Amino acid sequence: MTRIIGGVARGRHIVVPRRGTRPTTDRVRESLFNIVAARRDLTGLAVLDLYAGSGALGLEALSRGTASALFVESDQRTVAVIERNVAALGLAGARLCRGPVATVLAGGTELPVDLVLADPPYTTDTAEVEAVLAALTSHGWARPGTIAVVECNAASVPLTWPVEWSPWRSRRYGDTRLELAELV
Repeated sequence: MTRIIGGVARGRHIVVPRRGTRPTTDRVRESLFNIVAARRDLTGLAVLDLYAGSGALGLEALSRGTASALFVESDQRTVAVIERNVAALGLAGARLCRGPVATVLAGGTELPVDLVLADPPYTTDTAEVEAVLAALTSHGWARPGTIAVVECNAASVPLTWPVEWSPWRSRRYGDTRLELAELV
């Protein structure tokens, strides 16, 4: 079982889907939020959790004081797991959107986010992830200062970020690599 590791819901357990997802480990989640928090206060931020799975990343963000988290997930059963986790933790500011990430992003938004957390399946093609990154800016989801974090297989080809993004140093944790960048 996965647990929230920081903030007001620290130590609370969440349910993970039985199959088809790979929850982010506690170590990687803790490192991710330490890296982001070293550069930006999380309080009041708007978060976009792409390929949300159990919702662990967005729920961790809400627990640590972000104002909102929009969870995007395509699988109906997995969306039900996120709904269950949101209800169990009682964290305000959670919204869910069921659909493929590319389709949801193409719909655009009037309210850009401050932090994007993307944990696509390790089998997702690098070009598809790069297209998602481009869609963040082209469809209004990101604004200058938005931070994006992509969790990927450490053995995969490093991402080529769109020119508007300033990449940070990537981090490796076993078979996981975190790639981070800020929109300039």
